[in-house]
Amino acid sequence: MDQILGKATTQQAWRSAVITLVLLALAVPSFGQTAKPGTGDLPKRVVLISLLDRKLAVMEDGDVIATFPVAVGAAVSPSPTGEFQIVSRVANPTYYRPGTVIPSGKDNPVGTRWVGLSQKGYGIHGTNAPRSIGHAASHGCIRLRNRDMERLFTMLRVGDVVQIHGERDDEVAQAFGEYEEVADAGAEQGAGQ
Repeated sequence: MDQILGKATTQQAWRSAVITLVLLALAVPSFGQTAKPGTGDLPKRVVLISLLDRKLAVMEDGDVIATFPVAVGAAVSPSPTGEFQIVSRVANPTYYRPGTVIPSGKDNPVGTRWVGLSQKGYGIHGTNAPRSIGHAASHGCIRLRNRDMERLFTMLRVGDVVQIHGERDDEVAQAFGEYEEVADAGAEQGAGQ
């Protein structure tokens, strides 16, 4: 009789353990995410970039939650325009160019963070040439000062939308206010994107 009771108790313990594991497995994906109250969905974030203003805004549900000055593509290598998605996020990236590999560190032209876009070869990243910020100086990517890029990096997720505008429109004007023409005299080209 003791063996039968012991077997039944062991089976109940296993069932309880399995149920607990299943419940934990279902709960884990929600840990660390911030949902909108009452919806269970993450807030929709959009990165709005104005090439003319040389600014980037992070927008959540239509509201600007942060803005940053940026460098954009030079005339010979302009930044793409349109709507893209974030496809990757890399901390302390290695820079690759044919014949050149630069590990993470102070000499890395893409700085301390890389956010890859759905248009292959383009991204938003830091820089080892901070004086280029505010100018049309990159090879097409969007550059930020490393400290700004590190802050931006924490705000973005794979799948977020990035809109790059080459002209002023109502959405850009609403996010950045009145247009102030930006001069490019003395822009530092740098080796990065």
